[in-house]
Amino acid sequence: MPEEVCRRIEIVDGAIVVTPAPRRLHKIIARRLANELELAAGAELTVATDVDLRLRDVPLLNRRPDVVVYDSTLPDDAVLRPQHCLLVVEVMSPGSVTADQTDKPAEYAAAGIEHFWRFESNSLDERRLTAFRYRLDPTTRTYAPAGADTGKLSVSDPVELRIDFESLL
Repeated sequence: MPEEVCRRIEIVDGAIVVTPAPRRLHKIIARRLANELELAAGAELTVATDVDLRLRDVPLLNRRPDVVVYDSTLPDDAVLRPQHCLLVVEVMSPGSVTADQTDKPAEYAAAGIEHFWRFESNSLDERRLTAFRYRLDPTTRTYAPAGADTGKLSVSDPVELRIDFESLL
């Protein structure tokens, strides 16, 4: 399929799922967060937005996280897989609540991705962000809560990062 079509689809259990185009604020938050992560990541990690992540081959499960931090030694033409990823981030939109809160975290955890973050806007004030952070429990292959941050984020794992959410808006 043409690249402009592929950017709007995910493949879940072999079925094509068309994702709605995100709102401008969604894209701005993802881009600015990716920029901050890139500054913090160092040379051994690469940060990308809106790329295909192959979680499973059969049945095919291909997601397009808003931001992904992965091993920079991965060649550009190689398929991005969970074993290459350290952190996956989703910025939740009104049309992606179930996928971002339930489906994708379960899929990312089952695939073994160590860290998952979800950024949500307050339902009354979309410019008030909360970051929900999760870390993989390797024995259950599920995510355990690692924190919920409102207003600012200060973490040392998986990267050293301090960010005021106002800078993302």
